[in-house]
Amino acid sequence: MAVQRTFVIIKPDAVARNLMGEIIGRYERKGLTVVGMRLEKAAKATAEAHYAVHSARPFFADLITFITSGPLVVLALEGDEAVSVVRNLNGATDGRESAPGTIRGDFGMSVGANLVHGSDSEDNAKAELALWFPNDDGITSRKRCDADWLDA
Repeated sequence: MAVQRTFVIIKPDAVARNLMGEIIGRYERKGLTVVGMRLEKAAKATAEAHYAVHSARPFFADLITFITSGPLVVLALEGDEAVSVVRNLNGATDGRESAPGTIRGDFGMSVGANLVHGSDSEDNAKAELALWFPNDDGITSRKRCDADWLDA
C-alpha cells in the first residue's frame, strides 16, 4: 500500500453551512488520518498562488474573491492512496453532476461553490501542502488505533 499525504480545503461555503464536521468525518470514516488542520481566512496572495494555474481564465478573479470571502479549513490528510481516495470522496466538480454519496453529490448544487478542494496528484499535494503548511508547520504524525484493521 502507498501511504500518501494530500491537501484539502473545506471552502467558505461549506464552513458557512456548518458542514466542516460532516466533511472531516467522511474522510476519517474512510480511513484517512488528519495530520494537520487549521481554520483561517485565506490571504489573497496565498489564494492566487494556489490557483495560479487558472490565472488566465475568465473566472480567476471570482474564484479568488470566493475563496477569500470567509473562513475555510485547510487539512493535511494521510492514508493509503490518499490523493485518489479524497478525490473520489469529494465527487465531480459540479455538485449537480456528482454521484450521491460523495461530498459534492450530497451537499453541492454548483460548480463555483463546490464545498471542497482536493489535490489532484501526489506532486500537487506536496506543492499545496508546502504552500498552506510551510515547513510542515502544524503537521504531525500519528497512528490510528484502527490502522491494523484498515491495512488488512
